[in-house]
Amino acid sequence: MPQWDSLWIDGHVATMARGVAPYGAIRDGAVAVHDGRIAWVGAQADLPDAPERCARRVHALAGAWLTPGLIDCHTHVVFGGNRIGEFEARCNGASYAEIARQGGGILATVAATRAASPEALLAGARSRIMSLVTGGVTTLEIKSGYGLDLDIERRMLVTARQFGSELGIGVSTTYLGAHALPPEFAGRADDYITFICDEALPKLAAEGLIDAVDAFCETIAFTAAQVERLFRRARELRLPVKLHADQLSDVGGAALAAGYAALSADHLEYTSPAGIEALARSGTVAVLLPGAFFTLRETRLPPVAELRQHGVPIALATDCNPGSSPVLSLLAVMNLACHLFRMTPEECLAGVTRCAARALGLEGDRGTIAIGQRADLVAWNISAPAELSYWIGHNPMLAVVAGGEVIATN
Repeated sequence: MPQWDSLWIDGHVATMARGVAPYGAIRDGAVAVHDGRIAWVGAQADLPDAPERCARRVHALAGAWLTPGLIDCHTHVVFGGNRIGEFEARCNGASYAEIARQGGGILATVAATRAASPEALLAGARSRIMSLVTGGVTTLEIKSGYGLDLDIERRMLVTARQFGSELGIGVSTTYLGAHALPPEFAGRADDYITFICDEALPKLAAEGLIDAVDAFCETIAFTAAQVERLFRRARELRLPVKLHADQLSDVGGAALAAGYAALSADHLEYTSPAGIEALARSGTVAVLLPGAFFTLRETRLPPVAELRQHGVPIALATDCNPGSSPVLSLLAVMNLACHLFRMTPEECLAGVTRCAARALGLEGDRGTIAIGQRADLVAWNISAPAELSYWIGHNPMLAVVAGGEVIATN
């Protein structure tokens, strides 16, 4: 009797395991799947028997490469409307901060999201998520933060949860109530943080809708002191935290995140040396978002060399949102990171697999091709793993596998 459900052969495997060959590569490798998990990985020549006697289904890769499923660890993919008008304004010279101060930015999407029906919210997000999935994404984080009240934040989180069961992908939900100050709390930011801490956060947590808590710590958003109140409350509720940190200025966001052992600190363009050292001590992942950097025409690069020097894990994500990063491809993000941030192709692939898993607290479950890991895989029609960062606008995906099941083909 075959011992495995499926077996992938006649190709090469980029396991993304640390401490071995570049990309953790196994040329002429094979990967076996059983009960939705990786059951065997190694050289095809070392299989215990003929492939057809080892597994009920055998997939021949014809020289293609297998990688872990890609992980998009920072998205705002559930929202109503769009911000095409702001895109035109930026093209005509307006800055992100100027647009926000004039009533645009996040609050424009809050109004559109509050007005959207549940069906419209679900349909719009589904289209965007399918673009990510066909680009190799098998796990993604989805933030709330465009409702800024209890009911719409709940609707966003419930919508996000639906995609995990509907599409068979991994979905990690993040409560981002402290994204912007809603109009009904204008001029009362401290009162809004009280509302989050005393009402919204505990209720949504009790309903099992929150995997992590995030905040936007910035001069146009919430102060470090306000975010710390939120993080203390999250700690009381035993919820991990993450932070939009030091994107537009250095307000000490990275050090604040590190002080609460955050899963990740994201953006980091203005992070100080002290902030980097704090991230290194805490083990917090640096999540870089080249799509937002590119869209906003930023010039202050995140401190990639210093993050490397201090051994801070670096993940990459789309930051998919309607304003500052309308990006629906992790492959495009990898290319941007190579060109804009001078990251290597291997760093980029690690950034959307192994390091991205760590940024979601899922390092032991996915992000590499190893025995026991969830069987999330992508087959690519490429000659080498670096090719995933090479092309602009090309998707060489052949098949996407989530939990051992093929969910997309090309």
